[in-house]
Amino acid sequence: MKYARYIGIIAAVILIVCCFIPLAYYPDINENFTGFYSRENAYGKPGKACLFLSVCAIILFLTPKLWALRVNQVLGVILFTYSVKTYLLFAGSYAGIHPQVKPGLIGLLLFSFVLLVSSLFSRAVMKEENNGTATATAEDNPTT
Repeated sequence: MKYARYIGIIAAVILIVCCFIPLAYYPDINENFTGFYSRENAYGKPGKACLFLSVCAIILFLTPKLWALRVNQVLGVILFTYSVKTYLLFAGSYAGIHPQVKPGLIGLLLFSFVLLVSSLFSRAVMKEENNGTATATAEDNPTT
C-alpha cells in the first residue's frame, strides 16, 4: 500500500484520542470509565499503555529504516492484543450488571487494528549505493 504509513499515523493519533473519551458506562455506580480513569483503579489505566505504544508507533512510522519497520510490526501486534484485552475487560459483565460500551472502546479496538494492518502493509524498498550493494529502507515506493 502506497499510503500505509500515513494511514498508520492517522490511526495512532485517533487511538490516542480514543483513550481520553469514555470507554464504558457502568450503571450500578453511575460512572463513565475512560482509558485513564476507573473507579479506584479497578481496571487500571490502559490509556497509559496505548498512549505510549501509539507514540512509539508514530515515531517508527516516520523512521525510514528496515529495523523500524520490523519493530513497528511487533508493536502493532502488541497494541492490538492489548486493545482486545481492554475491550474484554471493560465490556465484560459482572454480578449480573452489563456495562454499556461507549464509542471510545470500539474506536480503541478498530484503530488499533487499522494501525496493525498499516504496519504490516508498509513496504521496505531497496536503494542502490555507490559500490553496487543494496540497502533496505522502509520508504513506500509504488514501483516495487
